[in-house]
Amino acid sequence: MFDVKLGCVEEARQVLQASLTDPAIRHAVSSLRALREDLETSGDVPASVTQQTPSYDYGLQQYCMALGGLASNLSSPNSNRLKSALLCCQIFISIEQVRGNYAVMAQHIIQGLRIMHEYRARPNIVAASKLVPAHHDQLPFLDVFIIKLFAAPCKFADPPATTDISGMTASVCPHQQPVESRDLRTIAPDMRTELTRIAASTLEFLGKVSQVKSAGNARPLLSEKISLLESLESWLIDLELVHTKITPPGPEPISVSFLRLFHQILKIVLLGALDSSPDLHAKLRAENDRLRGVASNVDERLKVYETCSGTRSSRGERSKVR
Repeated sequence: MFDVKLGCVEEARQVLQASLTDPAIRHAVSSLRALREDLETSGDVPASVTQQTPSYDYGLQQYCMALGGLASNLSSPNSNRLKSALLCCQIFISIEQVRGNYAVMAQHIIQGLRIMHEYRARPNIVAASKLVPAHHDQLPFLDVFIIKLFAAPCKFADPPATTDISGMTASVCPHQQPVESRDLRTIAPDMRTELTRIAASTLEFLGKVSQVKSAGNARPLLSEKISLLESLESWLIDLELVHTKITPPGPEPISVSFLRLFHQILKIVLLGALDSSPDLHAKLRAENDRLRGVASNVDERLKVYETCSGTRSSRGERSKVR
């Protein structure tokens, strides 16, 4: 979308193949197609003249039908229904990206990762270093898709700015304070490069976890997991340090808010990998709450952006952030 390559050829193949026989996935794909068409034809229309289009209405109708299919699948799960549920989650995440609803997207992410962990999409280590094998029928790796989605180049640009005689770059929005242009230009690209590197290492780590056959082979991966979590923590500390140096203080670029969202997703994925300890549920519950908070903040920041830039919209400009 918008010339961004996700590298999700295998995920797309799984979805399209499953849509031939699975009604819930077929409805989800139809919804995504219709909403994409609506976005591409009316995404830049000013908010004052925007109307619900037949394509958008059809997309929402198909979305509701797909959600009903997902609920039915989860009411009595088996191998095929679990696969369907995870593929539906993948499409729902894409749908909410197109609609620009990141708080709702976070809910789908949480639900999908929960399904993956509960039904062991990958091997897990339990008490006494015992390895519990993955589900006998390989389940789709939703976490890999999510990481690829957020690791893709970000097309988002913050609101237009004007430069005063002092050389400061000020937002055109009266609710935002001036921020030095060099800070806005450098903070997101520099921090994004490092987070993308951690994401690539996380994908490699998840690939190794999927191939684990014994507890002995899993132990070195536990050390790798700890190292990746420490890298994420260091990244967040660095981000906060850079942000506090911006003078005068003001709202951070929306692109940085998306980096926070990506960071939190990576942390949740890593925490659940190779772990079925008794306290994991409490840890994930706390981190999921943080994810909801970060996603809600992204939605609020986008509303401010739309107001300040004078552009549209829940279906248009908000969907161009990625």
